Amino acid sequence: MVLAIASAGLGKLSAFASSTTVNRDIKQNKDMKLGAFSMSLSVKDINVSKQFYENIGFNVFAGGLEKKYLIMKNGNALIGLFQGMFQGNILTFNPGWDENAQNMEQFDDIRAIQKELKGKGIRLSSEADETTSGPASLMLTDPDGNVILFDQHR
Repeated sequence: MVLAIASAGLGKLSAFASSTTVNRDIKQNKDMKLGAFSMSLSVKDINVSKQFYENIGFNVFAGGLEKKYLIMKNGNALIGLFQGMFQGNILTFNPGWDENAQNMEQFDDIRAIQKELKGKGIRLSSEADETTSGPASLMLTDPDGNVILFDQHR
């Protein structure tokens, strides 16, 4: 569900609801709608990490131990635990989803976000195909070396 970043094309979800407004272009001085935010953590032992995060108040929201990933939730806070899927930790945004993995009525399409970022001179390490619509992802690294994933599932 949220954060299912086990592979780079990353999980397809339901079709757009008829009331959905997808912004394909971001207007000047408008905040980008980035969607749900979570930390995707690379863990050594999913069982140990699950127990730790349960002890500090998180509950399993999605994923599965057999899949080697769990999405843990506490209120609006989301943490993804991923064993053996990537190196380091990743800040993750899911355009089109709220923190409950529910479709948002209005959101900025990942291609519009990509266009805005590139227009500001931000270098992307991977890009969404601008000739497509629907699910896509892009990645970048901040000035301190933190990896940021934008992962649109719809």
